[in-house]
Amino acid sequence: MRIAKSLLVQPGINFWYGTFAVALSVFVFAYSTIFGFLSILVFYGLWLPLIMVDYRKVIGNYARFYWVLPFAIFACMSFVWSAAPPVTLRAGVQYVTTIICALIASRIIDARTFAGGVTAGVALVLLYSLLFGEFHYDALDGSYSFVGAFSSKNQLGFFASLGVYFAFASFFVLQTGIIWRCIALLCGLLSAYCLLASSSATSVIATIAILAGTITIAVVLKFSPKHRRSFFIVGVGVALLLVAVAINAGAIDLILGAFGKNSTLTGRTYLWQEGFRASQQAPLMGIGYQAYWVQGFSEAERLWDEFYITARTGFHFHNTYIEVLVELGYIGVVMIALLIGGVVVGFLRRLLVEEYTPQGHLMFGIALLLLIRSFFEIDFIQPYTIGSFLLYYSAGLLAIPQRATVRIMNTARLEA
Repeated sequence: MRIAKSLLVQPGINFWYGTFAVALSVFVFAYSTIFGFLSILVFYGLWLPLIMVDYRKVIGNYARFYWVLPFAIFACMSFVWSAAPPVTLRAGVQYVTTIICALIASRIIDARTFAGGVTAGVALVLLYSLLFGEFHYDALDGSYSFVGAFSSKNQLGFFASLGVYFAFASFFVLQTGIIWRCIALLCGLLSAYCLLASSSATSVIATIAILAGTITIAVVLKFSPKHRRSFFIVGVGVALLLVAVAINAGAIDLILGAFGKNSTLTGRTYLWQEGFRASQQAPLMGIGYQAYWVQGFSEAERLWDEFYITARTGFHFHNTYIEVLVELGYIGVVMIALLIGGVVVGFLRRLLVEEYTPQGHLMFGIALLLLIRSFFEIDFIQPYTIGSFLLYYSAGLLAIPQRATVRIMNTARLEA
C-alpha cells in the first residue's frame, strides 16, 4: 500500500502525522535521559526520513537560514579550541542535527498541527510525571517541590508553562473546533496544576508575562497596521514606566518572598559571578561548547559540590548568555542574542506591519517565553531539548516568505 506524500509533508493535510511526530518529539525531549539513546533514534526517525519522501519540499532553500545557523555552526566548530574536544564535537553534532529536525518541521508543520502536537505531547509528559514523579528537597532554600520525573522543578515548570500557553492559544489565537478546545482545556488544567505544584518562580512569572503579552498583542491587532505601531510603542512605554515604579516600590522583594526566594535568587547571583570569572579564561571564543561542566575539571567539581549536585551533571549557570559567554565567548553571545532577538522582533514585525496570521501570533508568544526564560535558564542552547526545537522551528517559519505562509494556511483552512 502506498501512502500519499501529502499525508506526510503537506502542511495542513498531514495533520495526523504531524501531530503524532510533534507530540512524540516533545515526550522524547522531556525524558531522553530516562529512555536513553533509543528514544533519540525515534526522534530522528520521525523527521530525517521525510527528506527521502520529498527532499525539495522538506529541505527547501537553506540559503534562507543564513541568520539562523551561525551560532550552531560556531558551537560545533569550537571543538578545534575546546578544553574537552570529544565532548564538544559530540554535543555540537547532536545540537546541529536537532536543529535540522526543527527546520524540517518548520517546512511541513503548520500552526494548528504544531499546537495540537505540543499540547498532546505536554499532556503525556505531565501525566508521566504525575504517575512516576517525586518531590525534591532543595538544600539551598530548605523547601520541598514537585519535580515530577525530572531532576529540576524548573524543567517541569517549563513544560507546564507550554501546556498553559497552548491551551490558552487554542481559545484565543487559533481557530480550533469545540472538540479540540475541550481537549486543550483539560490539558490546560493539568498544566496549571503541575505549574503550581512545581513552585518554579521562573515558570510562573514567565507564564503570566506571555499570557499578558499575547492578550496585549491581540488588542493592538484590532487596529490597522498604521495605528498598531503607535499603540504598541505607547504601550511599551507605559509598561516600562510601571515596571520602574514597581521596582522602586519594592515589588521584586515581594515577588521573591511569595516564592520563598531571597535577593540571591537561590544562589543564581553567585553562579553568575562565577560564570563571569570563568569567562576571563577565553573571553573572545570561550573554552568550547559544553566544555565547562565536565567531570574531572576542578571548577565544575567545586561548583557541583557547593550546590549539592551529587550526580555531577545537568547543572549550568542559570543564564543563557553567561553560559554561552563561558563556552563560546563574546562572539557566541552576539550570535545567540541576534538569533533570539531576530525571532522575537521578526514575529513582532509580522504582527505590527504585515498581514496577520494566527501562526505569527502563536509563535510570538513562544519567542517571548524563550526570551524571558533565557535570563534564568538555558532552554535553547542544548541538543534534544524542547526549547531548542521551539526556537529553531520559530526561526525556520520566519525564513519562509510570508506570502507562501499565508497561502499554505489559507489552503489548509479551505480543505479543513
